[in-house]
Amino acid sequence: MSNPNELRYSKEHEWLSAAEGGVSTVGITEHAANALGDVVFVQLPEVGDSVSAGETCGELESTKSVSDLYSPVSGEVTEVNEDVVNDPSLVNSAPFEGGWLFKVRVTDEPGDLLSADEYTAFSAG
Repeated sequence: MSNPNELRYSKEHEWLSAAEGGVSTVGITEHAANALGDVVFVQLPEVGDSVSAGETCGELESTKSVSDLYSPVSGEVTEVNEDVVNDPSLVNSAPFEGGWLFKVRVTDEPGDLLSADEYTAFSAG
């Protein structure tokens, strides 16, 4: 399992892209997608919602369980991935590409996000 080097990661298994125009993309990692099993439903925050770093902002339901979705940063949701809402299996098949979850205009970023190497070590432990 390879975690893209250009992303940063939370200990709750979300990834965060570098900001483009102040907006970052959020998704869950391949490790989290594999642990969940087949994702069958996603509940995402709404466009315009405020999210807070480390706080719950949605849910992912799989054939095995329901898991909370946490925001890795604080900010305002600018876009949600309707493709994932309509086809939740994208979270499993392409967690770093088409399976992204939402975009956020970042107002505060915690200092505890991990690099790809740090996340790989953390998720293996």
